Amino acid sequence: MNHESYDPAYIRAILLGVKTIAMVGASANEARPSFFVLKYLAARGYTMLPINPGLAGGAIVGIKVYRSLAEAPGPIDMVEIFRNSAAAGGVVDAALALDPLPKVIWMQLSVRDDAAAARAEARGVKVVMNRCPKIEYGRLSGEIGWSGVNSGVLSSRRLTGGAGFQRLTIDGK
Repeated sequence: MNHESYDPAYIRAILLGVKTIAMVGASANEARPSFFVLKYLAARGYTMLPINPGLAGGAIVGIKVYRSLAEAPGPIDMVEIFRNSAAAGGVVDAALALDPLPKVIWMQLSVRDDAAAARAEARGVKVVMNRCPKIEYGRLSGEIGWSGVNSGVLSSRRLTGGAGFQRLTIDGK
C-alpha cells in the first residue's frame, strides 16, 4: 500500500469499522496531544483503552489505564501509536501478538515505520501512518471546517448538542 496518501474512503471505512481503540502512549497531561485525542475519540463513541505503564491502574478522563496491550481487555479493533517512530516497531510487534489481531494499526502524526507496516499488512492488518484520527474524523465529518479550514464538506444540518455547538459524525447521521 502507498502510505504517502490515503483515499478518504479508506480512512472513513476504518473510522466507521472500529469501535475499540487502544492508545499506546496516552498521557494524563492535558497539554499533550494524546490527552485531547483520547478525550475527543471517547466523546465520539469509541471505547478507548489508554496504554501507559507509568499510569497503569489509574485513569485518564475517567477511563482506566492499562500497562500494556497484552493487559488491555480485548478484542482491540485499532491500536493507535502515540510514540515516536523508533518505538513504533515494538508496539506493532506487541499488537501482532494479540489474539485476535487488531483490524488496524494507526501511527500518529510524524510516526512512520515502513518495515513494521509491512509486517502488519502481511498479517492482514490495515495500517495508517503519519495521520491523526482526530484530525481525520474532523475532516471527514466537517467539524474541522468550523475552525476556518476548508474541509470541502458542506452541511445544511441544524445545530445540535447545545447553543452554538454542532457535532457531526462521519456516517452522515
